[in-house]
Order: sequence, then C-alpha cells, then structure tokens
Amino acid sequence: MSRISRRIGGIAPSATLAVDATAKALKAAGRDVIGFGAGEPDFPTPDHIVAAAEKACRDPRMHRYTPAGGLPELKEAVAEKTRRDSGLVVDPSQVLITNGGKQAVYESFATLLDPGDEVLLPAPYWTTYPEAIRLAGGVPVDVVTGPEQGYRVTVEQLEAARTPRTKVLLFCSPSNPTGAVHSPEEVRAIGRWAAGAGLWVITDEIYEHLVYGDARFSSMPVEVPELADRCVVLNGVAKTYAMTGWRVGWLIGPADVVKAASNLQSHLSSNVANVSQAAALAAVSGPLDAVAQMREAFDRRRRTMHQLLSDIPGVECPLPEGAFYAYPSLRDVVGRTIRGKTPANSGELCQVILEEVGVAIVPGEAFGTPGYARLSYALGDGDLAEGVRRIGALLGEAS
Repeated sequence: MSRISRRIGGIAPSATLAVDATAKALKAAGRDVIGFGAGEPDFPTPDHIVAAAEKACRDPRMHRYTPAGGLPELKEAVAEKTRRDSGLVVDPSQVLITNGGKQAVYESFATLLDPGDEVLLPAPYWTTYPEAIRLAGGVPVDVVTGPEQGYRVTVEQLEAARTPRTKVLLFCSPSNPTGAVHSPEEVRAIGRWAAGAGLWVITDEIYEHLVYGDARFSSMPVEVPELADRCVVLNGVAKTYAMTGWRVGWLIGPADVVKAASNLQSHLSSNVANVSQAAALAAVSGPLDAVAQMREAFDRRRRTMHQLLSDIPGVECPLPEGAFYAYPSLRDVVGRTIRGKTPANSGELCQVILEEVGVAIVPGEAFGTPGYARLSYALGDGDLAEGVRRIGALLGEAS
C-alpha cells in the first residue's frame, strides 16, 4: 500500500517556484546566476500599504478570528474596486477573500466540478491550473495555441475541443505565461460562445492593470452580461500592488457558488491573516500610482526583452502585450548540439542554459507546450540584458 495517496502523489511541484528556488540556491552558493523564473514584481510594496499593516498589528480586533470569508470592509472595498477597474457591479456578498490567488483557483474548481467533468484549458497555461482541476476530480482538456496566433485561443478551437462532459472554460487574459491579451471583440466572441454552450467560465484577471501599447483589458462578464450568472472572476493584490508575499486574493461569483466556496474555506483555512487583509484593504482602496510606475518599467523591459530574444537565431517570440512574461519558441534550437550536449526537449535545453551560462528560465513543459520557455521581465534592466545576452551567445554555438 502506498504511503502517499494517489490524488496527492500525482501533483507535480510548481515548476516556476522550483526554478526560482534553484536560482536562489545557486546564488547563495556563490554562483553568478540570473533568474527569469519568478512571477513577481521586483518592487517593494507601497509604503501606505505597509503602514496599514503595521497599524493592524496593534489592533486587538486583528488578533482574533474574523469571518472565514473575509473582513466585511475588505469585501466591500473589493466590490467597489471591481466596479471601478473593470465595470463589473457585484454585491460584497459575492466576494470571497482567499489566501492568495492559488486558493481562489483551487476553491473555484473544487466548488464547480464533479469527478469526470472536463475543463477547457487554453495552453500555454499557468502551471497551477491543471493541478487544481485534477485535485477537484476534473479533467483538463488542453487547447493549444501558438505564436502564429499570438497565443490567443479562438472560438473554433474551443468548439472543436468541447464534448458532452465539458463544464468549464478557464480563461486568462492578460496571460501567464505568454503575455497575450485578447481584444474586447475576442473576449465577447468567446463569452457569447460559452454562454450559448451553457458552460461556466472561470476568468483570471490578476494581471488586469499590466497591459501595454494598444492592448486593452476587458472583463468577460462585463462584455457578456448574460454570462455573469455562470462566471467566476479571480483576482488579488499580488501583481498590481507588488504584494506576492502577503497572500491575499479573492473570487467573485454568483451567490450560491460563493457561499459554497466559503463553506469549504471555513474548514480548509478559516480567515486570511488579518494583518494581510488590512494591507489589502489599503491597497484596493488607494490610488494606482504604484502600478503606473511599475507598468512603465515593465513596458520598457518587455520591448527590450522582445528585441534581444528576436535577435537570437532560431528563437521566435511574439511581443508580449500584458503581464510581465515573454514566451519564446525554442523549437528550432532543441535537438542541436551545444558544448557537447544535445538537449532532446526544452526542459533539457533550459538545464543546459542554467549549467553553462547561469541563467534560469522555465521550460515550456511546465505550461503544457514543450519546445518553449517562459522568461519573466520582472527584474532589473541590467540583469535582463545580461541574462538574454548570455542565452543568445550560448545558443549561437548550437550546431
């Protein structure tokens, strides 16, 4: 008899966190390593948010249990922030505050799926989605997109993948890992298709404020109001306010779904840490000045990274339109010999890059599309340029 259950034993570790941990361990050992793995802003949390947390530490009310679904004042603020930023009008009772975005993802699938239910999962996808689907007993159905279509899924692809077992579409725009942003017209077309097919949509809006150039974020239940009663919106403070370590996210949905997910959370974790909730309240209630500054830096870096990657022979990389990731194709490099090593897949190629030139990137296998890699440009301009230069010099040796 196995010591570990099949359900938990089948979970793959987070590849992005593993790559980031490897890079940090090598740095600690004295190796000159540049890490492109972490999906977090390289900026400090704004001072007014930290001050709110410090004040909450001294508030005796925050030393006790609070409602499992979130502080009432934070739920109200999230509802107002959602109306302000996306145009979606919801009641605070439709908001559930979670321990980061990952808990919101897990609880959404756990609440909606029965064993065998299928979830349409556009790929490349964030590494957590398929694991959360499987934990809930669901079946992820990959719908693969490529650079030739800007990594944007189409209605035709989704319809071809739909079966009688399909219950949910997972939608993420701006995208992690590709940086793709669906236009409002594309969002409307997909939303109307989902509504017509009677599907649920779980839409991850965590990167809503990180869009560049002519790209524009649009929220599916706003673009397709008839879908609102079958739509769950995921979001959080991590990316917009440089608060990845504070662990505050939320899900917004129909009242019965939120109530069921709240019941689950009451047994799973109870309330999110009160000090973090107080910090999140200051974040969502305050100005967006900090994200505007981050967005300016990310915009500069995305253009730099895109140009440097595109200059490498055999590398194809669409210009990212959102988030802070580039997702180049390395398919023309895989299988070629580099310093006596012939990587058979992108995972092995990324390992060669780490070993030979000290640059950590995440292979496409982690995102459902072998032959690619994800590079975060949430790091300093100097490290970004030097890291991509090292990759280019190494790949230039391939034969």
